[in-house]
Amino acid sequence: MLPSEKLNEIRSFVERGLEDFSVSRLKSKMPWGVAVPDDDEQVMYVWFDALTNYISTIGWPDAEYAEWWPGMQVAGKDNLRQQSAMWQSMLLSAGLPTSTQIMIHGFITANGQKMSKSLGNVIDPFELVEKYGTDAVRYYLLAEFNPFDDGDFSFEKFEKRYQADLANGLGNLVARVSNLLEKNGITTALVSGTDAGLNAEVTDKMANFRFDEALKTLWAKIASLDEYLSDKKPWKMEEKNEIAAVLIPTAQNILNIAALLEPFMPATSEKIVAQFTQAQICKGESLFPRLS
Repeated sequence: MLPSEKLNEIRSFVERGLEDFSVSRLKSKMPWGVAVPDDDEQVMYVWFDALTNYISTIGWPDAEYAEWWPGMQVAGKDNLRQQSAMWQSMLLSAGLPTSTQIMIHGFITANGQKMSKSLGNVIDPFELVEKYGTDAVRYYLLAEFNPFDDGDFSFEKFEKRYQADLANGLGNLVARVSNLLEKNGITTALVSGTDAGLNAEVTDKMANFRFDEALKTLWAKIASLDEYLSDKKPWKMEEKNEIAAVLIPTAQNILNIAALLEPFMPATSEKIVAQFTQAQICKGESLFPRLS
């Protein structure tokens, strides 16, 4: 999986053919490198040393490494040559299986600029998580960006999506339905995974690493549930059976969505699943407090 602008580069590699590459560098140019045995003037090329971590950290050359390798790689677009050409040739020369797949992702910019300390525009992920929560940050990065292209971050765009998708979207839907179920004493016996069509659609997007499209599918479902509630207005109904006929299938859909959110927002998924598998669903704490 490659960013669009990298396709020509990889085609160029293929057309030129792969030649030998040097695994060492002059010590005078790279004095901090690992020394080459029996050659005081050379050090190991950093990528030759680093790439072996894919298999050395899982036990190679001992036999247990084979439990995990061959496997898939994930790397940034600036590592394309090292990952797709050099590392594969190293594996072949050692008589080892090549990577099963390589996913090359884009960069994250800040307000249209490359992040750098000199520009002072680096986004501290720890501060972001401390203020908005881990799941909110995970959601934004996975929903906002095409994994194979560059994506731009700004606090304005982050807070806009947080407010619309999380506070007013998923969070509000869960609060409304759980509150009405508790208020009207309506019990349920819900089981997740009952929407085969939704499961298949999200699974297909995930298989192609289109995390943004998978989340778009789930949020389209959330929007449709909001529209359904606005149309039916169960809070204005008086008959318990009529209210239940609206809320129980809606709660079932919420549970199905929550289960599919686990890879993206594990803490949020766990909270909703625990809440919506109770016989008497009750309103809990706000999942995503609205921004002041």
